[in-house]
Amino acid sequence: MNDPGLDQPIENSARKVEQEEGKTKDADGVDADQAYLQPSRWWFASTAFPLLAGTFGPMASAFNICTLAAKWRVIFDPAAGQSEDDGMAVEDPSWLIGINAVSLVIALVANFALLLNMTQRLSFKIAQPITIIGWYISGFILVALMVAAVKAPSFQLESTLNGTQEVHLTQAFYYAIMSAALYFIIASLMTITVYGAYAGHYPKKFELTMSQRTLMVQTIAFLFYLLAGAAVFSKIENWLFLNGVYWASTTLLTVGTGDFSPKTHLGQGLLFPYAIGGIVILGLVVGSIRSLVLERGKKKLSARITEKKREQIVKQWQKHENNIKVSHFSKAHDLSAEDKTELERREQEFDVMRQIQEHSHTRRKWLALTISLSCWMVLWFIGAVVFWRAERLQQGLTYFEALYFSYVSLLTIGYGDYAPVANASKAFFVFWSLLAVPTLTILISNMGDTVVKLVRDVSLWAAEFTLLPGERSMRQRLTKPFREGKLQKIFSNDQKPVEESPGGAFMPEQDKDVEGNHDEHKPKQINRAVDALGEEAEERQLSEVEKAKRSGSKLDEDLHLYHYLLVHQIREVMKDSGESPPKQYRYHEWRWFLRLLGETEDDKQFHRKPPVEATEEDLDGGIGNAGQKWSWLGARSPLLGEMNEADWLLSMLTEKLEQLLLTESKRYRESTSDSDKASKDFSSDTLSDGGGGGQS
Repeated sequence: MNDPGLDQPIENSARKVEQEEGKTKDADGVDADQAYLQPSRWWFASTAFPLLAGTFGPMASAFNICTLAAKWRVIFDPAAGQSEDDGMAVEDPSWLIGINAVSLVIALVANFALLLNMTQRLSFKIAQPITIIGWYISGFILVALMVAAVKAPSFQLESTLNGTQEVHLTQAFYYAIMSAALYFIIASLMTITVYGAYAGHYPKKFELTMSQRTLMVQTIAFLFYLLAGAAVFSKIENWLFLNGVYWASTTLLTVGTGDFSPKTHLGQGLLFPYAIGGIVILGLVVGSIRSLVLERGKKKLSARITEKKREQIVKQWQKHENNIKVSHFSKAHDLSAEDKTELERREQEFDVMRQIQEHSHTRRKWLALTISLSCWMVLWFIGAVVFWRAERLQQGLTYFEALYFSYVSLLTIGYGDYAPVANASKAFFVFWSLLAVPTLTILISNMGDTVVKLVRDVSLWAAEFTLLPGERSMRQRLTKPFREGKLQKIFSNDQKPVEESPGGAFMPEQDKDVEGNHDEHKPKQINRAVDALGEEAEERQLSEVEKAKRSGSKLDEDLHLYHYLLVHQIREVMKDSGESPPKQYRYHEWRWFLRLLGETEDDKQFHRKPPVEATEEDLDGGIGNAGQKWSWLGARSPLLGEMNEADWLLSMLTEKLEQLLLTESKRYRESTSDSDKASKDFSSDTLSDGGGGGQS
């Protein structure tokens, strides 16, 4: 379960593929800049639930295969020192095998229908009934078989046993329990998804992005690899197939319980490529979960928390509570217009919105850590309960020992002093350890945003007193956290400081990174062709400015200078696009950008007091449209949504430049047309005058 560090390459590749596809909408069909207005529960229903179903559906079918691969009963004699693995398997009735196979076929059809629907090969109305009904039928069939296995008279063997012999259920029976439970869960999730679609919360159509389909395919590949390896090694080492499945899971998940290991030279030789291949596939799955699922979920959750906090602050403002505080530790802001210029009031709005972003980011980080830690703890304690109940008769295991074994296994330490022996605990261990992969991945990622960051900051501060002494005095080092507000920002957003200069055309260049490693946060390749075209366009506009000066046309001079400013600023913003963490601009920088877009922050005609909920006007378009007023705390604020500020500005600036160039092109065509018309009229008049003179 260790992460080999493949998350960054996977994330970059997925982002590149999705950019090439040119997607402009979310998976649930909502525009990206308005997705934060949608309740997060419907994002889960439209995107997360189908992804879970597409991932756990194949797992349920894999467990269903395990129910068919072995007999359901075994006879052994504990008094003779036999274990369940040493017992004699009892043939199952033909009706059990046949019905079990039917349940597997129906489940595979349901899985296939879901995959076809996700790839738009089968319509939503046809695929979803097949998927949901198929999984429910498979689950009910397995439940009926399990009841029959316990209650049916033809399944009982007590009358044929010797005095000390016992009949136990094999791992196949317990795989049937887990398979049926998964079928019911994922079918219920897809039922919620269908309900949301027919209720109008999102279109009756969904598809996974390329990165999400990659995760699903990798999960299917990992399960196939695990079962195939179990079949091969169980044949070579003379193991039961389901013991081979248990061994394969402990090997590929790097737990290493030590109770099963290859003894033959062939098995030991095949372990070399098999273990490496499995760990690589597992690393891809772990990296995909962290880089693709987590990052997208973080954006969704953070944007939604920001919107809810914004609505709360606006409600306070509408109640004439002028001294607004975003949190208990934040600075109070007076948003009243009394004794303030419009520029000062707008700057107050901007500062409050920035505090809302920081508060929401902090809350999202610690909320995510709390949830992931709680899930991991539940997995730990519930797993310990199951192992304790299953092994207390076989090994005499206490709950504390089961808790110890679960902890060692979850962290992939694997001392080998404890291992599952009972059939129930072996089957459960496979499912439990597979659940531990995403759980531990999410927990480690969330700890990196919070606890690890806190330890890092404290370590660097403490290192200044020991290993890394600087030029500051002891007093300056001790008071540094208080002077810089570090103690108040321990749980705050880890954003880079924004420099004072906006880096405009007539302003000094920004120092992108004081440590000189700015390029490490950029995409691997900047579009040099676009940058070169931008530089050429700048030179062309400057030459047009000089021509206009010489001709004395003040209008053309100002127009080409405006074009130059837009092109230059687009190139500068392109350098900020793709930064990690995303670039955040200061208020005076935003003033400069808005000025380029045709707005001024000190003009009230562009502004309004924000409503609590988004109106139809808010959803019609962004700022800069004629007649549309907006607020930094409104739903149309460029600080809201999932699109980062640099990308938003890049989109607006390029749109503005395109509009100006189209207007200039139209004006040029009209002037050319008028010039041609005047030339024709002059020629006609000249010919008329010449003809009249000849006659006279």
